[in-house]
Amino acid sequence: MRFARLLLCLAVWALCGSAKPTERKERVVREAPLSAREHDDAQSFDYDHDAFLGADEAKSFDQLTPEESKERLGKIVGKIDEDGDGFVTVEELKAWIKFAQKRWIYEDVERQWKGHDLNEDGLVSWEEYKNATYGYIL
Repeated sequence: MRFARLLLCLAVWALCGSAKPTERKERVVREAPLSAREHDDAQSFDYDHDAFLGADEAKSFDQLTPEESKERLGKIVGKIDEDGDGFVTVEELKAWIKFAQKRWIYEDVERQWKGHDLNEDGLVSWEEYKNATYGYIL
């Protein structure tokens, strides 16, 4: 009986010693960067410009005069200041940046949906999807 236990313990020890640890997978979802530009405040503020406004909006701001830009930024700050106290908190700024970065996703989804819902019934059938995606003729 004692020999059987010793043999069992040795077998378990050998199995544990030869087993490879399981690969640990990343469980944290990483969001895309706020801008494709390098973040270096010492050189330029282009990264912050994109993060604050969103890439598309930042491009339109580049075309404005300084006076027009200041006026439009004033309107945006009014939207960011959710509690209307005249100050933008860190939390309000974070919420605005997330909104600016994700806004294009919602717009793109709407555009894609309209492109796939060919009969405009509010549903995308498999035939509509195949036609829009692969170019099949219904």
